Amino acid sequence: MILWEQLGINELSILMMLIVVFTVFGLLSRRLPRYITLFSLLWGFASAMFFDFTIGGGLFDFYQVNDSPRYELFDLLYYILFAPISYFFIYFYERLEINKKTFVWYIIGWSTLGVGANWLYTQLEIIHFHSGYILPYSFVVFLIVQTITGLYYELIKSRMLTLVNER
Repeated sequence: MILWEQLGINELSILMMLIVVFTVFGLLSRRLPRYITLFSLLWGFASAMFFDFTIGGGLFDFYQVNDSPRYELFDLLYYILFAPISYFFIYFYERLEINKKTFVWYIIGWSTLGVGANWLYTQLEIIHFHSGYILPYSFVVFLIVQTITGLYYELIKSRMLTLVNER
């Protein structure tokens, strides 16, 4: 892994976005139980890396992150950016009291935000699509990730509720 090939708009944008999302995270982080906070941070980071290592340049090669096909420090920082965003997904899931009737709309809303973020990332030269991959394909990826996140969170909540009721 190299630090970076050249410090450009993509690296500076990642740094600014990290400052913003971690500032907001710092303001909100005490509102959910610690185990949910840790779960959401880990899930956001892991899912970003999973998709990058599968469709981004691993099994398939549909996009490149940053300037270089080699891994840079800023690739890691890009993945870290997804950790607090995953927390925001769960935080607003609770604040908006998402239920079976609103679940689909919540997922669609977050998937739309994800596509908007991907568009911004392409404008800031953080992501470079190639091999026939186009922005609308990202909507399906976000639908999958957000649905799994929401369902897994519901599973964790129900298990914790069962544990609390057994005591």
